Amino acid sequence: MGSWGTALAMVAASAGRDVRLWGRRPDLTAKIADSRTNPDYLPDVSLHDNITPYCDLQAALDGTDAVLIVTPSRTLREVCASIRPHLPESVPLALCCKGIERGTGYLLSYLVEEELPGHPVGALSGPTFAKETALGHPTAATVAFNFSYRDRISPAESPAARLAVSMSSPVFRPYVSDDLIGVEIGGAVKNVIAIACGMMTGAGFAENTRAALITRGIDEMKFLAEALGGRRETVTGLSGAGDLTLTCSSTTSRNMSLGVQLGRGIPRQDCFDGKPVVVEGEVNAVSVVDLARRINVRMPICEAVHAILYEGADLNQAFSDLWARPIESEPRALDIALTHPSTQQGTT
Repeated sequence: MGSWGTALAMVAASAGRDVRLWGRRPDLTAKIADSRTNPDYLPDVSLHDNITPYCDLQAALDGTDAVLIVTPSRTLREVCASIRPHLPESVPLALCCKGIERGTGYLLSYLVEEELPGHPVGALSGPTFAKETALGHPTAATVAFNFSYRDRISPAESPAARLAVSMSSPVFRPYVSDDLIGVEIGGAVKNVIAIACGMMTGAGFAENTRAALITRGIDEMKFLAEALGGRRETVTGLSGAGDLTLTCSSTTSRNMSLGVQLGRGIPRQDCFDGKPVVVEGEVNAVSVVDLARRINVRMPICEAVHAILYEGADLNQAFSDLWARPIESEPRALDIALTHPSTQQGTT
């Protein structure tokens, strides 16, 4: 019953589906049932008649044909344990949260497969702000599931295609992908890059800097996705470059907003007026960097964000060091590394 869960409920309901919107809080469930709005997260959106709020998890899951899991990444394992006894057999599960599990290095789809075996697991991801999506602004996203042999013979019957058709409407356009790893990596890494863009914006830099961070951030996504078996071209699509561009373009994104506040020198505990706002990129900065180090993938922008958030690094110095790294070739095959002049003694 958060903002994104409510927005996706609106998408599915507008596409003609009967939707059950589940939340933990009985008070919020009652408010939604009475007012037909979500007063805590999307108060300006009138909910579709096809949406029914539930607080009883068993009742919400009974007889469902598909489940969208829309929860913060850090609580995903707990939520999976809660829904395990109530899931209909073989029902497909689509992850609508983004990240990598801290400690294990697991992509969220692998975590769900471990907790909920016997279910097709995929993801829905793309450049989507919740309020705009819920209000019916034209929006596109990617629906990704790994394809079995049968799915490749009959792609229209695959879980990815069936969910894409089920969510499609005149204003919501899903694209189908079989590269679940690539889609998940794009969604996890973009949050960290968005914090970096916010930090530099808050520190007073402008469009050149943001464009450089977005472009090189996409490369960091590509390197990590490819190392894990994903495809580089997936990262240039909606779930990678598209989502990153949106997230780095507006303080509507909590990741971008956090970065801006930190870049202005606001202490973390005072950001968002001291409210306990969940920022996925903060969590992802740890898990993404840990995973990249484990498999020896260089991600200097993500490393800089991690150093500022968790290692006490000075923000301006961290980004100065990022810009002073050895000069490299853009096509990797050229394999050039030249000492940056700013690192030489006596150079300012």
